[in-house]
Formats: sequence, C-alpha cells, structure tokens
Amino acid sequence: MSDTAVLDLDRPRRGDGPTIRARPLVRVENLAKFFPIQRGFFGRTSFLRAIDGVSLQIRRSETLGLVGESGCGKSTLGRTMLRLLEPTYGRIVFDGKELVPMKAGELRALRRRMQIVFQDPYGSLNPKMRVGTIVAEGLRIHKLVAGAAEERTRVAELLGRVGLPSDAAARYPHEFSAGQRQRIGIARALSTGPEFVVCDEPLSALDVSIQAQIINLFKDLQVDLGLAYLFISHDLRAVEYVSHRVAVMYLGKIVETAKTADLFERRHHPYTRALLSAAPSHLPGRRRLRIVLEGEAPSPLEPPSGCPFHPRCPRAEKGKCDKEMPPLEELVPGSGHEVACFFPET
Repeated sequence: MSDTAVLDLDRPRRGDGPTIRARPLVRVENLAKFFPIQRGFFGRTSFLRAIDGVSLQIRRSETLGLVGESGCGKSTLGRTMLRLLEPTYGRIVFDGKELVPMKAGELRALRRRMQIVFQDPYGSLNPKMRVGTIVAEGLRIHKLVAGAAEERTRVAELLGRVGLPSDAAARYPHEFSAGQRQRIGIARALSTGPEFVVCDEPLSALDVSIQAQIINLFKDLQVDLGLAYLFISHDLRAVEYVSHRVAVMYLGKIVETAKTADLFERRHHPYTRALLSAAPSHLPGRRRLRIVLEGEAPSPLEPPSGCPFHPRCPRAEKGKCDKEMPPLEELVPGSGHEVACFFPET
C-alpha cells in the first residue's frame, strides 16, 4: 500500500457488524482493577482505581472503539480483559467461559484465541530475536505446527498477510521502520488464529501517513478472518473510521456507549460532548464547536463521590450528582445507546 494512504470516512463499510442482539464473544461485568500504592515508608496503603465497575460486551467480527483521556484506564481494561492483569473483582466471559476462575493451564489453552497488539512496535519485540522466531513463538507454544518446514511456511504466510516479504523472517526488528515493526507485531498476534484482539494504542507511535495503512490492514483482516477488536486509541478520527460501536471512558468508568454514527452525531453525556468536540469534522466546510472543560480530571487515588465527572460537569446538581453514581442504561429501550448521567443532553 502506498505511503500516502489516507483515512476515507466515506469509504463503504463492508458490513455494519453484528446486530445488537447477537451473542457476545467477550463480556465483562462489574470489572475492576485496583493497584495498591503505599504512601511513605511506613504510610498506609491506598488503592489506585484504574478501572472501577466496568461492564461491556464485544460481538464476533465487531470493533468496539474505546476512547477517553490519558490515564482513564483504557489500556488497563484491555489487559485485564485478557487476564494479563488480574482483576480485583468482576467477571470476564469469553465465548461462554469464565476466565477469572481459570487456572494457568486452562487459561493458556484459551489464550491462543485472544491476542494483543501493543502500542510500542519496537519495545514489544525482542531485539535479539529474528522476526521469524518472534512470529513463530505462538506457533511453538501452542504446538500449532508439526516441524521446522511447516513453521517456515506458516511464518511466510503470516508475513505476507500483513504486507511484509517472506525474507523479513531472517532479519532483526531494528532493521525495519516503525510501521513495518507494527506489522510484525500484528503477524505475531495472528499466528495463533485468534478470534479477539486487543489493539492497545496501535497507532500512537506511527507517522500519520503510516497510520492509515495500519488501520486499513486491521479492517481488511477483520473482513478476511472475522476478528473482533477492542480498539483503544486517542485518535477520534481513526476510532470513528474503524469502529462499529464506541465506548467512552472517564476515570475508570464507562460513561457512554453507542453505535459509532449515533455517538458522533448524538452524544448525550457532557464528557462525551466535550471529548468529541475536539475531533475534526470530515465534512467539508463544517467545524465542530469546541467545548473546553474546566479544571483537571480527579485522581484515581481519590475519586470523587457520586458521579466521577460531577466536579467538571456544567449540568451537575448538588445533592444528586455528588452523592449518587448514575447507572449506565439505555435512553431509549432497544437502541443500544447507553449513558451514565442523571441529566443527559437531549
């Protein structure tokens, strides 16, 4: 693909993804991850609430975009869903199987169906290993090839699928550009034949011209292989382009989720409105009114009572928003558009 590839938001979607009523492939319920933080040598232990009571689901062949400010818990959520981090409490269900009670052996057998593409395409690759060995690692761990000849053939197929020549297998990661290294990371994730892939900020270390190539690669792989993605990104334009649905996260909680077109046109949570106002419009001559929030996001070490957004919310009502946590629920039953707000924008 050319280095001048761009995101075309008018490019036809090959299917709008699964219906709202389709059975979810991945589901989390009331999921939380707290990190203990000791204050001072003899100080008391506090807990950083990275994710706090998150519930969401992703269906087969669907992309759920996950957006929010830095430090809101997006990457922690993705890694906890794969049990790369152990949850503090809550449920993780993959294809009807509960992950949290599983022992290491059971989880390893299931993990080949769940993979991750990391943010840093260089730091996530072992610089001392050749690309062929990196890509073949999952094949060996899960015993997916019978011998060296089959392994070489499979590695060559995987490299070709992500747009790299077969002779790349004999080279080291430092010999490739950032975009090529990210393709290596994607080939490694595909090696085990996954059904669900967490894409953890896969674009942030890449030049803009390369980002479009990688996004289009993700979309093509989804169509060809039926992959489900959790697509974590700060790039709202990329999320709008690649996702079937979008979830908005603030201070460890999901505050709104909806189909992509619905969310970008009719956002109801005050935080979502402010966040998406920063995204450039793809319509010629049309600009979005920028909404600037007052104050800083509270610390996850000392989250506010009630709604986590109430200290910065222009619609917050004292005695209500600062006392109670609004539930995440549909505004219109059956719409799939959920918002956690007592006074949503209408």
